Amino acid sequence: MTPAPSGPTAPTLDDPVPETRLGGDLPIASPAEAASLVPDTATLLVSGFGGVGYPKLVPEALAAADDARELTVVSGGGVGDEIDRALVESGDMARRYPFVPNETSRAAANDGRIEFHDRHISRLADEVRFGGLRAGMRGETIAVVEAVAVGPGWLVPSTSIGHTPAYVGAADRVIVEVNRAQPVELAQVHDIHVRDAPPNRGPIPLDDPLGGTDGPAVRFDPEKLAAVVETDRADDPYEFREVSATDEAIAGNLGGFLEAELDRNPLFDEAANLQFGVGSLGNALMGALADVDFGDRPVSYVGEVVQDGLLDMLDAGDLRGASATSLALSAEGQERLFDDVERYAEDVVLRPADVSNAPELIDRFGVVGVNSAVEVDLYGNVNATHIGGTRVVNGIGGGGDFARNCRLGIVALPSTAVGGDVSRIVPLTPHVDHTEHDASVIVTEHGVADLRGLSPRERAEALVSVADPAFREDLDAYRERAASEGGNTPHDLDTAFSWTRNDN
Repeated sequence: MTPAPSGPTAPTLDDPVPETRLGGDLPIASPAEAASLVPDTATLLVSGFGGVGYPKLVPEALAAADDARELTVVSGGGVGDEIDRALVESGDMARRYPFVPNETSRAAANDGRIEFHDRHISRLADEVRFGGLRAGMRGETIAVVEAVAVGPGWLVPSTSIGHTPAYVGAADRVIVEVNRAQPVELAQVHDIHVRDAPPNRGPIPLDDPLGGTDGPAVRFDPEKLAAVVETDRADDPYEFREVSATDEAIAGNLGGFLEAELDRNPLFDEAANLQFGVGSLGNALMGALADVDFGDRPVSYVGEVVQDGLLDMLDAGDLRGASATSLALSAEGQERLFDDVERYAEDVVLRPADVSNAPELIDRFGVVGVNSAVEVDLYGNVNATHIGGTRVVNGIGGGGDFARNCRLGIVALPSTAVGGDVSRIVPLTPHVDHTEHDASVIVTEHGVADLRGLSPRERAEALVSVADPAFREDLDAYRERAASEGGNTPHDLDTAFSWTRNDN
């Protein structure tokens, strides 16, 4: 990826806010004109992560056009309905990487109308850059990205960075939507570091989770810039459900575990660097930290997405700062941050997703990762993506990056689903995203199962103890029946998946 000359108005690390949203002589186009540049068969590399910072008008124009297209759509993470509803319903989306964030795209993946391929977030930039998705990236590659400012050879992303730098660098042509609904001062929270290609890839130049590297601009060959579309359409705000009694109980158990861990685990001697998964439960779990006495240790968020709970912690002085790749906020959270960007920019930094999720940094900073799941089996294998082992829900996102590489991996989930009728602690999960080797601690509303150092039989006993009481007798019966079959990891394979079929 060769950086383009910055141009006179490109922002820098020392002077991050662009002089103007539109810098220089640019190919201004309407959404329909920009959409007409996309061939019938093409790969769209779109910005966006956590449902924010994605292009809106050009995908909508593609869906509305009369000509049928066969598009491979690659995003950094979750994006909005203009992409994952409109392009599915119009029949223009043929293939999707790496996330299906709504019921329309999810249903299309599950019934085979679109080909969906799930990938780890940290690897996706390199897979696009170096051909790892070659089988699915068909036709010309067009990057369609949202920005708060653009000039010849540079752009500044909006509310997320995701994989925008890699996608712009890999694309044959680039279309930029400049969104005036997003404050140009967002540039102050961006830090764009583009990693060199292997085998000449050096260490990521960060020795502090909140450090800076190369400033807010994504740089690219100015000859690639095919169109600039102006828009003022805001992101749809993230909607968090009401915190339930179950959420509060899980949060309480997590807080109690972390407080005890502070005294016994040398990982926390100097600092606490934490990551929480995206969504309502993750946002609720952040509230547990307010009741944890971290002493004099600096506490930082080192993860993917800044949610409202992190703003609360920053405002209360409970958090040193946050490093992520996206601002997935509610309407109230957006207003808070946009109205006071300069203050939040002192404590919040957004990075490309292959940096925010880099195994190197997760290890270097000793991150404690807290993520959720669909279900966990008696030996600690985690299914985060598929109901019944077959029907995809969203995708793995960055959960695997943190589960495998963090110093302490925690899975927090309610013990039941479907109003209490289905146990989420099961004998054997029919789909595995994180193996038993990556999950150290399981937390439900009924307690904490610390699996570190336990044999498979001991893990099974610990996990039964945090299952819902209504299912413990049956789980214990399965465990004892499996033990009678022998083996280091005992299973009664004749009945293991009866729980998945809901007839246990």
